[in-house]
Amino acid sequence: MSEKKYNVAIAGATGAVGKEIIDTLERRKFPVKSLRLLASERSVGLPLEYNGKEILVEKLGHDSFKDIDIALFSAGGGRSKEFAQSAVDAGAVVIDNSSAFRMDDDVPLVVPEVNPEDIKKHKGIIANPNCTTIIMLVVLKPLYDISPITRIVVSTYQSASGAGAKAMEELCLQTADVLNGRVVKPKLFPHQIAFNLFSHNSDIDKSGYCEEERKMINETRKIMHDDNIRVCPTTVRVPVFRAHSEAISIEQERKVSVKEAKLALSKAPGVIVLDNRKKNQFPMPVDFTGADDVAVGRIRDDLSCDNGLALFVCGDQLLKGAALNAVQIAELL
Repeated sequence: MSEKKYNVAIAGATGAVGKEIIDTLERRKFPVKSLRLLASERSVGLPLEYNGKEILVEKLGHDSFKDIDIALFSAGGGRSKEFAQSAVDAGAVVIDNSSAFRMDDDVPLVVPEVNPEDIKKHKGIIANPNCTTIIMLVVLKPLYDISPITRIVVSTYQSASGAGAKAMEELCLQTADVLNGRVVKPKLFPHQIAFNLFSHNSDIDKSGYCEEERKMINETRKIMHDDNIRVCPTTVRVPVFRAHSEAISIEQERKVSVKEAKLALSKAPGVIVLDNRKKNQFPMPVDFTGADDVAVGRIRDDLSCDNGLALFVCGDQLLKGAALNAVQIAELL
């Protein structure tokens, strides 16, 4: 019996995440019958390669989803809100990478290693969580399963890739400017990103938390089905091209030993333990750019509380933080 194949569309195919989705579908041998690449009018006719063949980009419109089974959206929240329902009405299941539907009660928010069962609850749309939330929860879920986590304090070190291909280009150009003694003029970012870091450039609310931090709080509770988890995030942009890092401290209901934690993490899907104290070798963005798995190290007792653990994680924002997670959802579908 031959494997069933699917008609797939990618909305936002020319962006950094869209291109990673194309590569990930090919690399993981997703059963694609046909692939439709969609983007804005300025990209129409652009050739993109898939499985050794060129596919021309088409204009994203409300009539773009006829006969499509799975529509992977990576075109931004505004475009998702405008066109996702048209895809659903045409019979497709939408996997959306934007924040447009994440907190909608009728839309499951899924990390396949964490809450795959939620996929069954979809009503046409499944949301891909924020990259920082995905990378964190892939590592924390195995620890939560040993003993529920009651509190998370997390500081992120977020790469330029989180703001797209143009942000990565800006980091490259600014680095050259600094090294050549030229004046740096930020364009996409509000501040100089080369040889600098700054608080995440999303809107800050009255409480003092920015939008990126609120995403980590709210999405963690929804994905884990636990509104009692207390989350205190601090999100920071750093001059790294791709792969986000996070320093995480957790409190649990009971004391989980470092040995117990390492054993659970070593068996967890999508996780690599890199914790070599003798060689001072731990996860670094440069080593996990292009990697599917999330790396974890610096696993140690949190000396500031009784039931605490501290750790450091690193994951490719464009892959597990976006494209790969979306394709894994499609595979589960």
